[in-house]
Amino acid sequence: MRVEKRLRTTEEVARALAREVGCRPRDVGYAGRKDRRALTTQWFSVPDLDPEVALTFSLPGAVVLEASRHPHKLRTGHLGGNRFVLKVRGCEDLVPEAIEANRLRIRAHGLPNRYGSQRFGRDGDNAERARRALRGEKVGGDRRSLRFLFSALQAEVFNEALARREHPLERFELGDVAVVHASGGLFLVEDVDVDDARAQEFEISPTGPIFGTRTVNPTGAAAARERAAMEAHGVPEAALLELPPGIRLRGARRALRIAVPDLEVRAADGTLELRFGLPPGSYATVLVDELLGTTGASG
Repeated sequence: MRVEKRLRTTEEVARALAREVGCRPRDVGYAGRKDRRALTTQWFSVPDLDPEVALTFSLPGAVVLEASRHPHKLRTGHLGGNRFVLKVRGCEDLVPEAIEANRLRIRAHGLPNRYGSQRFGRDGDNAERARRALRGEKVGGDRRSLRFLFSALQAEVFNEALARREHPLERFELGDVAVVHASGGLFLVEDVDVDDARAQEFEISPTGPIFGTRTVNPTGAAAARERAAMEAHGVPEAALLELPPGIRLRGARRALRIAVPDLEVRAADGTLELRFGLPPGSYATVLVDELLGTTGASG
């Protein structure tokens, strides 16, 4: 079912669907979470339901737009990406030429792929709670919520490693771990000149750490920078990680930049309308910060 919602979380809609269908909430599938306050559309899956019946559902804060049969349950990771239409008001004092320069820079060189502030929880303390858990303290919540806290700590370390990087994001240094955007494959950079040329075509990009016990690690200066980022946030080397029972962090690599080739900006009467697509796990708020020159601003 493709569902439009507003002022409802994805989990709230999933629970409402489960009640309508008479199934367990965990049987309702979706590929990712959408913003609570925005007007959003996303796909959900439920088992053994006639599409015609789905179209009759009355859901709080949501409406079923279309429904069809499919042989599989939707799961996290099935998301192909997100498309956004955002309106930013109160832009009368911004310089149009600066915004256009930022737009061209993002389209040419990519968007820094840092995590947005919402990744760290309503009070911004999710990563700190994970550090407390690493120290053996009780932080409350079930295993699922504890995994969420540790993902915030991983994000904090990634952002630190990205902030410490001095090279442009379209350039490599020896020992970087590169990602092939088309396949997700990873490799160590051994010929900077060759790989810089591939990066200019946005075929590949440098990556940063999603720390864990099983991941591809860089060498040289890149490795030292990532170790320093982990130490700065109270995380020991992966081999020394002592995680709470039931928590496993295999680790991964995340591209330091993403392509935004379809970024459009329209201005009228102090309001900007932004249209663009992003891959899964990337943040529209980060793009707004980079475009408007408000990086580091609160709110």
